[in-house]
Amino acid sequence: MSPPPRTSAPRSATRPFVLWKEVAVAYLAPALTAGLGGVLSGQPELTMAAVTSIGATSALVACVVGAWLHRRGRPRRWTTSAPRLALALGLAVAAAAVAGLLGWFASEWLPSHTSVLDAGWLERLRIDLPLSAALAAAIVTWRWHGATSRQQT
Repeated sequence: MSPPPRTSAPRSATRPFVLWKEVAVAYLAPALTAGLGGVLSGQPELTMAAVTSIGATSALVACVVGAWLHRRGRPRRWTTSAPRLALALGLAVAAAAVAGLLGWFASEWLPSHTSVLDAGWLERLRIDLPLSAALAAAIVTWRWHGATSRQQT
């Protein structure tokens, strides 16, 4: 006689969307990878940017976009019905546009209107902010949409 088949409780195919974990990963992932790239390539300015403008921008955007999408646990109907790729791309473009304007503002306006010196790190903001914002918005949106759509089925 053969043993009865093992029955296990069905595992959930998805993990719930937990904002603080998403924000932590949004900071750590780019900070560690860009920081390591800066160390290995001998670029101390990249290493410093990794833990400041790159990681911080990613974490802030992940927090804002994730909180907006999650909105007290009740997603907006159009965000769950929109195609995952379209929603992720749309929010990535919007986040990159806002961050790009902030990067331009910081690199152009601050040195000429405040006592902030025109330093090389200000020029990095033109690239660091929009790129970090776009990646963070796209990844958080993609993960949120996946977790939300599977929870509703």
